[in-house]
Amino acid sequence: MAIEATLWDIGGVLTTSPFEAFNRFEAAHDLPTDFIRTVNSTNPRTNAWARFEASQVSADEFDALFRAESTALGHPVSGKAVLELLSGDTRPRMIAALARCRERFKVGAITNNMKPDPSRPPRDPERASVMEAAMAHFDIVVESSVEGIRKPDPAIYRLACERLDVDPASCVFLDDLGINLKPARAMGMHTIKVLDEDQAIGELAAATGLDFEA
Repeated sequence: MAIEATLWDIGGVLTTSPFEAFNRFEAAHDLPTDFIRTVNSTNPRTNAWARFEASQVSADEFDALFRAESTALGHPVSGKAVLELLSGDTRPRMIAALARCRERFKVGAITNNMKPDPSRPPRDPERASVMEAAMAHFDIVVESSVEGIRKPDPAIYRLACERLDVDPASCVFLDDLGINLKPARAMGMHTIKVLDEDQAIGELAAATGLDFEA
């Protein structure tokens, strides 16, 4: 089936992965490497991270729940400290590729996120401005914090396809986590696991027939 739409994750795709910030935090606080990811992958459908991304708990509740979960695994970590690590650097070439796709296809975002805290200004206003411009390229944005469902629940992918009015088999989906790609692939989407910009853009060019170097 011909490609009609490209679907994009945000963190780890249009921005650098928060995992890099997690590892820096772990090194600075004498924590095992990938400890935060271990906490987040333990009981992944019902843990603090999953519940916060689905807007089932407040930021204060997440802070306490994450601290309890990390303590149970041997190292108490504040949930709020982890939230401060989520703002990655933008990837200009990926944003440019998104804009190029918008010229040819429908484009949508499927993102697991948390509701913003309006009382806290952006840490980097320049980055916020770049991301605002990037987000304007999307025809639709499907957010876990708004919908109450999150990747890898197949329902969130179906919702995106319904809103774009496309068949999953006509979509390319980019994400940096294999667990999020698996259900999309099962629905018939062409999936791209984003490891770095060169690899992702090369695979996207092959899937869509677009020249991103022109």
